Amino acid sequence: MTADTSKPVGVREASEREKNERERNERAASRWAAVRTAVLTLFPLALLGAAFWIGRLVRPGADDWCFLPVVRDEGASGMIAKFYLHDNGRVANALLVVGYGAFGVPGQQWYALVSGVVVVGVLRALTLAALGRAGLSAPRGVPLLVAATAAVIYLLATPDTYKTYYWPASSVSHTVSPVLACAAVIPLLRARSSRGRALALAVALSAGVFIGTLSEETSVVACVVLCAVLLLLGFRAVPGPGPSPGPVRTRIWCAAAFAGIVIGTAVLYFSPGAHARRERFGADAGSMFGAEQLVAALRAFGEILVTVLTTWQYAGALAVGVLLGLSVRGGQRGPDGPLVRRPLLPVLAGVLVFLVSGCLCTVITYPVFGTGVVTAPRVWGDFLLVYVLLLTGVGALLGRELRARRWVARTATAVAAAVSVLTCAGLAVPLFRLGTEMQVRAEHWDRQDRSLRDGAARGAQVLPYTPVSVSRMLEPFGGHGRRVWPAQCVAEYYHLEKVTYSTRLP
Repeated sequence: MTADTSKPVGVREASEREKNERERNERAASRWAAVRTAVLTLFPLALLGAAFWIGRLVRPGADDWCFLPVVRDEGASGMIAKFYLHDNGRVANALLVVGYGAFGVPGQQWYALVSGVVVVGVLRALTLAALGRAGLSAPRGVPLLVAATAAVIYLLATPDTYKTYYWPASSVSHTVSPVLACAAVIPLLRARSSRGRALALAVALSAGVFIGTLSEETSVVACVVLCAVLLLLGFRAVPGPGPSPGPVRTRIWCAAAFAGIVIGTAVLYFSPGAHARRERFGADAGSMFGAEQLVAALRAFGEILVTVLTTWQYAGALAVGVLLGLSVRGGQRGPDGPLVRRPLLPVLAGVLVFLVSGCLCTVITYPVFGTGVVTAPRVWGDFLLVYVLLLTGVGALLGRELRARRWVARTATAVAAAVSVLTCAGLAVPLFRLGTEMQVRAEHWDRQDRSLRDGAARGAQVLPYTPVSVSRMLEPFGGHGRRVWPAQCVAEYYHLEKVTYSTRLP
């Protein structure tokens, strides 16, 4: 390539200097952005690391007392039979319980680490897949920042982190289950060939069956999301370069996911365990969708909504979305570009999905929890992930709009980074307070555990038990000895005939 000799030497040299200066500035800006991203990512990762470390303090409680003896003595078949025939019909739930319950108490302690890594990994993969399908790319490290921040907010920004995150019996049904549902979308977004699309359909069908037998609430949320996708397909095709799945293939994928959920839900609903559970709580269709019950459930969801919308830490999801939108590259904004041409449409759809799914989840859980659903954040996770992803997506669209205005973009970057850091700091305080409470409970539990094991080894058949609880977890002889459950499960766990109420630790 020859130099341009049509211009005077002085002009060419000035132009070359300007070009070199511009390249140096771009490299410096890129290095600064990489450093900023790395520093910001340290905050959510450090908080997740602390949460994982605190997980070592988890000890069995409530339903765990009844699960662990069955897994130990009867294995996976016994646990599946217990759930399918007696408890609730959730076969997939039973499999996940076996996954951590087979390791006993250490399985409970490792659960926070394993589930947290799964959540971060799925959210990061989902971010990368969504960007790729939209014809966008983000600087290295940004997808991890988005995933880690979203995971921290999703797992820790609730009024009861212990039951939401650390208690495996609840987490597998209401916290991990919607994340697994999100994972099923990744093959669709990644599909570029007929083999990839076939794999996506197989994953959608099998994941639907699994989710259907894992969590009724997540199944409801997934169905609402699928309906929203089908409605949006009437306005535009799924974007993406190359062999896009297109509206027809996406509809087929949605149909496969629907079919899987219907199959799984049917297995659950018609199981003897689900029938027994409905009888215990009087949760038949007539009582669930009666006028009085519906009004009470809607009122409860309104209270839940107030709690969620006034939890300021969720602003961190919006902030990290802005950082993502400001940093992405590619995706021309012309009429034929892969970006959404009517961004308000998917945003409105996302808001409706959150409200409708949250309302329906409250309706189907109200017969079991009653007004207590307002103070049971552990059952909100099924639709709260939608809220976190919605805020992140809105932030990304906003950041994309702001990036063309240099000074506005710089200000938005500074504000979003500050909010992201403050969010992590705001979540750290209650987490460390909970860690202190868990430390006390773990010490008391271990002390009593040794005493009960020693007594059983000496041949005792009846031993005293003192309830040791954290975060209002149910324990044998709660309410000053008035609530006996699950005392018999504790006796089975220690190979005793019976445990009796005691007010003093051994």
